[in-house]
Amino acid sequence: MSHSPQDVHKKALGKKGERLVADYLKKRGCKILKRNFRTPFGEADIIAAQGEEILFVEVKTRTSDTFGTPREAVGKDKQRRYYKIAQFYGALVKEEPNARFDVAEVDGEGNIQYVENAF
Repeated sequence: MSHSPQDVHKKALGKKGERLVADYLKKRGCKILKRNFRTPFGEADIIAAQGEEILFVEVKTRTSDTFGTPREAVGKDKQRRYYKIAQFYGALVKEEPNARFDVAEVDGEGNIQYVENAF
């Protein structure tokens, strides 16, 4: 299966953004529990623990706002998927998580805007 250069670039950009956000969270005392956590409902970019809360973090990396801000890309469908992912995670660890849903926006320069309780 061949991938276009644009697809490869977007995937690499996304991975870089996820690495930056994971480092950002670690510096703020979070423990990274899972990265790219795949479920039947979709994938959570990062799952982290901060105190008693389990953070489900959607990372959006963009080089421009031409197609809207990264936060705007997390619509109702994506939010519903994240709620289901949190339930799936809770079933896996046999404990209902005290879940928080955050969005991390990473721009082309590597700057992070982190939104707690984004939805």
